[in-house]
Amino acid sequence: MRFKGLDLNLLVALDALMTERNLTAAARSINLSQPAMSAAVARLRTYFRDDLFIMAGRELVLSPRAEGLASAVREALLHIQLSIISPEPFDPAKSDRCFRVILSDYVTLVFFEKIIERAAREAPGVSFEFRPPADDSEDLLRRGEVDLLILPEIFMSNAYPRSKLFDDIHVCVGCGSNKQLSEPLTFERYMSMGHVVVGFSGTLRLGIEERYLLEHSGKRRIDVVVHGYSLIPPMLSDTDRIGTMPLRLARHFAKTIPLKIVKLPLPRHLPFVEAVQWPALHTSDPASLWIREMLVEEASRMVSPLAIAESLINPDQHEFCPAHL
Repeated sequence: MRFKGLDLNLLVALDALMTERNLTAAARSINLSQPAMSAAVARLRTYFRDDLFIMAGRELVLSPRAEGLASAVREALLHIQLSIISPEPFDPAKSDRCFRVILSDYVTLVFFEKIIERAAREAPGVSFEFRPPADDSEDLLRRGEVDLLILPEIFMSNAYPRSKLFDDIHVCVGCGSNKQLSEPLTFERYMSMGHVVVGFSGTLRLGIEERYLLEHSGKRRIDVVVHGYSLIPPMLSDTDRIGTMPLRLARHFAKTIPLKIVKLPLPRHLPFVEAVQWPALHTSDPASLWIREMLVEEASRMVSPLAIAESLINPDQHEFCPAHL
């Protein structure tokens, strides 16, 4: 079918090429032979009067013109899929939908486990595919290749719809035998002790506490860098090192690991809000609505971290009571 001289089938081929960046993989993804895909590339180049792609080894490198088309083509195809091609009604009990979610190990452990447990009861055929936050997270969201992105709200783009989920605060953690944490932790001692920190990449780049310290010209002593908050507690065992992590996750690990949790000698506990984003074209999608409503509902049942902190510690103390963790 042609629209103003353009064979609309070519848009499907163009989207596949821009997504896969490989001629063979793109052809396979839309069930075309390689010669047919090569012919589509030639027709696209003729229509747009641009090379669109340049071969670099086995990878296709997009021209500036193709880069400019990528978002519009993807959004047009998504709009057709969600708004024009009538989807089957979404029935959680009968669905075999796989939800692709970008989230951290922290969110997985303190929150999303509840979602998986509930989904298993209400939608036993539904599955989940988790991906860690990375440089291309926003591109995947824009192209509709992931259903949800869960991050601290401060790291999110304003280009996509979002809903707040839950809040948390940061605390300092150390081994249960760490005697240096037996007394109130001063800022000077906090900075001089050996730290285990998370080496963020891509979307996050710097942790919330690292951003604060850089803004206030603080440089702490870093002994170990790990790639996720869940690796901090094991790196503290039988050492005098400390780490900074969300209170909810610290409480999670304190159930199984001898962990001492103390107040940070930083202002306002470094609070943050976790939120969920989704592709704009998924806003009215019944399946997306179902999972988002579940997320918000489960998040609303979580107790405020400040309330947790106040219930675990007295004003004249600095350490959280292990018996209540």
